[in-house]
Amino acid sequence: MVSYRSGSHEGSDGRGGRAAPAGVTPDGDPVLAARLAVPTVPGTFVRRERLVEQLTEGAGRPLTLVNGPAGAGKTLLVADWVAAREPGAVAWLTVEPQDSAPGVFWSYVLHALRHHQIAPPEDVRGPARPGEVDHSLLARLAAWLNTRDSRVTLVLDEFDRVAGSTAVADELQFVLRHAGAGLRLVLISRTEPLLPLHRYRAAGELVDIRADDLAFRAEETAALVDRHGLPLSAGAARTLTDRTEGWAAGLRLCALAAQRADDPESFLNDFEAGHSTVADFLLGEVLRAHPAETQDLLLRTSILEKTHPDLANALTGRADAEPVLETLQRTNAFVEPLGHSWYRLHSLFAEILRVHLRVRHPGLEPELHRTAAEWLSRAGLLDEALRHAAEAGDWELAAAELVDHLAIGRLLTGLAAERLDDLFARMAPEASGPAPDLVRAARELAHHDVDRGVTYLRRAQENLPERGTDDAAAVRLSCAALRVLAARLVGSADLAETAARDAAEAEGALPADRLERSPELTALMLTDLGSAQLWAGRFDAARATLSAAVDAAEALSAAFPRHEALGRLALIDFLHGRPGQAEAHARDAVAEAERSGLPVSYRTGMAQLVLAAVAVDRDDLTTAQGHLDLAAAASAAARDPLVAVELAILRSRMLVARGDSRAALLALDDMTRRPLVLAEPSPWVSDRIAMATAAAHLADGDPKAAVKVFEEQPLHSAESRAAEARARLAAGDGERARRILDGLPESRDQGPAVDVWLLLTRAQVVEATGDSPAAEGLLLRALAAARPHQLRRPFLEAEPWFGRMLRRRPALAREHTWLTGTPAPQRAEPPLPEPLSAREQDVLERLAQLMSTEEIAADLHLSVNTVKTHLKSIYRKLAAGRRGEAVRRARELGLL
Repeated sequence: MVSYRSGSHEGSDGRGGRAAPAGVTPDGDPVLAARLAVPTVPGTFVRRERLVEQLTEGAGRPLTLVNGPAGAGKTLLVADWVAAREPGAVAWLTVEPQDSAPGVFWSYVLHALRHHQIAPPEDVRGPARPGEVDHSLLARLAAWLNTRDSRVTLVLDEFDRVAGSTAVADELQFVLRHAGAGLRLVLISRTEPLLPLHRYRAAGELVDIRADDLAFRAEETAALVDRHGLPLSAGAARTLTDRTEGWAAGLRLCALAAQRADDPESFLNDFEAGHSTVADFLLGEVLRAHPAETQDLLLRTSILEKTHPDLANALTGRADAEPVLETLQRTNAFVEPLGHSWYRLHSLFAEILRVHLRVRHPGLEPELHRTAAEWLSRAGLLDEALRHAAEAGDWELAAAELVDHLAIGRLLTGLAAERLDDLFARMAPEASGPAPDLVRAARELAHHDVDRGVTYLRRAQENLPERGTDDAAAVRLSCAALRVLAARLVGSADLAETAARDAAEAEGALPADRLERSPELTALMLTDLGSAQLWAGRFDAARATLSAAVDAAEALSAAFPRHEALGRLALIDFLHGRPGQAEAHARDAVAEAERSGLPVSYRTGMAQLVLAAVAVDRDDLTTAQGHLDLAAAASAAARDPLVAVELAILRSRMLVARGDSRAALLALDDMTRRPLVLAEPSPWVSDRIAMATAAAHLADGDPKAAVKVFEEQPLHSAESRAAEARARLAAGDGERARRILDGLPESRDQGPAVDVWLLLTRAQVVEATGDSPAAEGLLLRALAAARPHQLRRPFLEAEPWFGRMLRRRPALAREHTWLTGTPAPQRAEPPLPEPLSAREQDVLERLAQLMSTEEIAADLHLSVNTVKTHLKSIYRKLAAGRRGEAVRRARELGLL
């Protein structure tokens, strides 16, 4: 029974009207005492100290706002704080919609104060009329609060029910402002009230607890479930927290349902959100609280990870999405703003809505996905468009979008490659046309199934569209790029160059901006072409193509082809005997991988192999082994022929250097038994394998076996012929060795490392013919060429002949202590603090040829200003002030 003796007094309301009788509101209804009671906190409640501290720290501030969606735990949070922590006078009022009438609202506020033994003076009486409040009443209330010795805390729960009432908001703001330190207002609401919150925030007078603060963390979820008698592992707690996004009501409902399950933890991990008490709560408390049009928008946009008003309009066929989404976000209806007019639904709410969508509109979901895919594609959001096209089961659309956006390369490289591969692995076999076949070809080639990849590629070629449109050019370019990749995988430079010409023709038919949006495609194609040219021994062409790949784009999506191209440029430098340039390119490749965050397993390993090879030539075997281990860990070690060959050769050289020639031979034999490519062999690769095998036989004391290696295959390089001469000399055929060396053509394209090798070989052969002075002269030249680069290994491999020469000329040992000292991993000169880029190296080489700035620009197809920029950078890195000084410094560092 409601008491009518609550302590209020009848009399005037200040305007000549009579105040409502005690226990009655101005509209004649009895005061409902339940609305004045602090809610009871259940035993399963989890007190979260981080939130309690926020409430407590705001004790000296006038306004606290606890703002979050339905079921976020707002009310229980404040009720627990009031019951356990808040000192002083506290009044509680649970607001109802009828409180939008100011007279009713303030009548209940005064009844709440008196209910909690906070009695205003006799002149502060209840309003007489439900629709208005006399201003003097509010002034007397504020004045009384301002004169109190202790602060009154007024909690208004579910304030969103009157949040739209401007009158109530203005009156509340008046009282709060004039009550001074006598009033702390705590608003619990799903929406932001019409109070001037920005002023309170700017003044530091607002405690603001939002939905993100209210969300449970994993450890808090575990504590909540444990309160329900269900111990939960840390992993399961994280899973449940992620699934519900920490939504308090969802967690409690899940815990209650799990109490009835045979395996509670499995239930909490895998509960069906669409058929649960959680779904009932959200559908009842959230969805059905909105008009039919809003419900329809929520159901249709539930298929999206995020939505934009224009996208929502496309799905609903209406034009009202923007105000609807703004209202939903403002009212905390499980719609969160992401910025730039994008929104997202709470993931659990969206999951439940999707189930409800299938019930309410069977068969509509694929159509919605297709519409979303088309809109997202037009908006340039390809990744999202592909996912929705796949969800619609429209694989022709998905493949066409990938090809039309020139994004086929994203199946081959970049952060999205694995995700796209998984997506298109589901592609239906009946999907037909050039685009689906190109996608299939790209996937197979990415997995190194060349036969299947080429089969799909040929089928796509047979159905290429006629020329004349951008879309046709995109299909033709994608096809040509995949043909370049296929040619690389079978080792055919001719096929790769033919496909590259077709690609260039297709590129010419496309707008430049369209190509710029997919920079990885050009970078991949150039890297694949350069790799095929390198395999064929077309070193000049390979260098030019790979340099173009490095310069193609700076985008993150092109990081892997840039990394790979730099590694192959390093290999070309090493093969031509230029350790300084090889090391610079290799370090650039490593830096590119580090800068772009490429995982170690995704890297090619070539750069590490080159660094290992340079370290072996310096006889720094510890450093070499470290680089070798990193190279072996790369994924390319098992599938890239160049990496596989160089890895085997380096392992063999390391084993020979450590005195285990038999193991070195086994390492090479194991590599040669495995097929490297499906088509054309590489001449220089054959030479390098032969040289490494012969060196291992010589180290094993079997010169006849070394000679036999060269008799069984043709040789192509001066270095390999010199290796044969060394083997012939060791086998006692000095005359044949001399004839081989005399027949070698002169080459101006070899660096100091090759010079050292050839000079040492020639010196041994000349000394064997009895011309010791000539042999010493050749040795001196070899030492002079090797010293700037600390190339020790060629001299160690020339034992015991080299030892005899040192004993004959002791002065040599004194003059070249670097040969017998402790091996150093770095060159004699201090290394560059910042290595030269590939393009700077090109400019430096032409600088050494006394070319003018204009000549360098013309030779490299650069502008004069670009060359000047590179020259400034070169001078800075080499600590040089002019050309001659830069060239001298570069020679000392082995860069030339």
